[in-house]
Parts: sequence; structure tokens; C-alpha cells
Amino acid sequence: MAIAAPNHRSEITNGLPGAGSKLQSLRPRPIPSYNCWMRIFGKSLAEYVRFESGFLILVLVVGVARLTASLLGVPNSTAKYLSLTVCFLLGMVYYAVKVHTAGFGSYKQLLPIYALPVIIGNAIIITGILIAMQTGKDNIFSAPEFSPGKTSGRTWGHIGGHAVATVVLPLMLWALGSLIMLVTKKLTPRRQ
Repeated sequence: MAIAAPNHRSEITNGLPGAGSKLQSLRPRPIPSYNCWMRIFGKSLAEYVRFESGFLILVLVVGVARLTASLLGVPNSTAKYLSLTVCFLLGMVYYAVKVHTAGFGSYKQLLPIYALPVIIGNAIIITGILIAMQTGKDNIFSAPEFSPGKTSGRTWGHIGGHAVATVVLPLMLWALGSLIMLVTKKLTPRRQ
């Protein structure tokens, strides 16, 4: 099959205004801005971050404070009260209600909302484990009492476990948060 050559100017320029040569028509198009093409369930990543920015800062502060306290020698029995788990659970309940009542979205929007703080929290935990592996000194994230099987938490397996938790934990929070949202939808009207 023969390919026909373009026979008029609009085919050469692909309809680009002001483009008079074949080279101009081959010019790459600009990449859309970050917020335009990075969509998760119909919303940009920036919208999710803006919606829960205070909570993300809380998770960051609690995680870094827990690690810093442990590295500075605060006993683990005291530092354990700076709990990322409690933050995640409180956030799960709060956002299961707020997403609906604020009109931000529905069930599917809960998943990225739960994933972002879990990613931040596990990044801090993995950093703590890596510090312990490098220094040979346990901190609250590698101490045996906070590690699986009550063994040394300074292992690649422990890091791998937190990498898996970064994927699994948001799904678990989403399942529970969806039940809370279901009750919320039955009891409260959505803000327009």
C-alpha cells in the first residue's frame, strides 16, 4: 500500500496556527502541568494534600518527634506515647466523616486520603530502622519490644514489612473508614 504525500498546507502543519514547515509540526507539545494530569479518582494529588494538610503535618511531627526522642535517649516506655498508630486511627475516623460532610468525595477518595499519611509514617519508620542498622544502636523503631517476633528490628525483613504495610494498611483503613462513611451518609446530609 502506498502512502500518499500531503497535498495541502493544513496536513503538513497538523492544523497548528502559524506553523509553515514540517519541522514545526513535529515539535513536541508541552507537558500539561502537574495538577492537570496527575488525577487520582478524579482529584489531583494537590487537592488531597490540601484537604488533609494539617493531618499530614501532624503525622510528620509525631513520627519525627518519636524518632528524635528515642535517638536523644528518652526511654522507649515514654516515647511510645507518640504513636503513629493512634494518629492513623484518629485520621481514619475523622476523614471518613469529613470527606462526606465537606462534599470532598465519597468512598474512593478515602483511599488516597489514608495512603498519604501511611506513606509518610512508614518513611519515617524505615528511616529509623536504617539509622539503627547503620549505627548498630536500637531506637524505638528497631527495638525488640516493637519489632515482629520480639527479635532485633535492625533487619531488611523489618524494612520489607513496613514497605508491605505501606500498601496494605491504607486498604485496611479504607475498609473500616468506608463502614464509618456508610453510617455517616445515613445520619448526616452532604454539604452542597
